[in-house]
Amino acid sequence: MGAVDSNVLVRLVVGDNQSQTAAAEAFIEQGAWVSLLALTETIWVLKAVYGRSAGDLAATLEMLLDHGSLVFQDSEAVAAAVRLFRLRPALGFSDCLMLELARKAGHLPLGTFDRKLGRAEGAQQL
Repeated sequence: MGAVDSNVLVRLVVGDNQSQTAAAEAFIEQGAWVSLLALTETIWVLKAVYGRSAGDLAATLEMLLDHGSLVFQDSEAVAAAVRLFRLRPALGFSDCLMLELARKAGHLPLGTFDRKLGRAEGAQQL
């Protein structure tokens, strides 16, 4: 099984380049591993470049998690982060993921200077 980069995931989601989308679909057909970094970068690109809303991003994350050909690094933490992101979209997905990874690893509280994140359960504003 190969791994995918964020630009492959973006093509799968956006489909704005027909030949690259077809190549991405063909590549993942036999299964592909998605790192946390690739996933986080994908969400950043979808928000920053494509202007996707938090609701659209959460739906995209759920669609990717449910995709039959994609295997995620720490899918449990990703799913927990998506649930938190749905409840608290102002946090941003990367902060939700960081908090859920710390929670899963047993390293709470997550110290932060971010006021919004600091109010989340398991975080501590410094």
